[in-house]
Amino acid sequence: MKLDIIDARLLAELQKDAHLTAAELGDMLALSPSQIGRRRQRLEAEGYISSYGAKLDAKRLGLTVQGFVQVQMAAHDNKAANAFASLITRRPEVISAWTLTGEADYLLHVYCEDLAALNIFIQEVLLPHPAVARVQSQIVMNELKADAPLPT
Repeated sequence: MKLDIIDARLLAELQKDAHLTAAELGDMLALSPSQIGRRRQRLEAEGYISSYGAKLDAKRLGLTVQGFVQVQMAAHDNKAANAFASLITRRPEVISAWTLTGEADYLLHVYCEDLAALNIFIQEVLLPHPAVARVQSQIVMNELKADAPLPT
């Protein structure tokens, strides 16, 4: 189903603050709380809203190093790819991972307590994996724009 302008505005507001009540959203969008509730339920049922969550402050949690790690694989067969994917999904420091085109096969977004922890992750977790050929890391110096809402 195609989104109308009200659906798009509702999604934009929910991305900014998922705790807004139906009454607050209704005031913002000039609809009744019951209309907002029905639209929200429909957007959830149709999969436009996949989940709700809280954004945590990494520094307050003691995670002072944010980085991106590019991984180039030595082997590209299904067994190697599945073993690597299994490893990545179990690692708490990896908050996002993507397969890529180009020189690197994977891009990992990681948070670690410090540089030593990042080094341990690279040297003792990634590089020993039999399917990994090369790892290159970039450390985030300053975050100019945090994860922004999706365009609606």
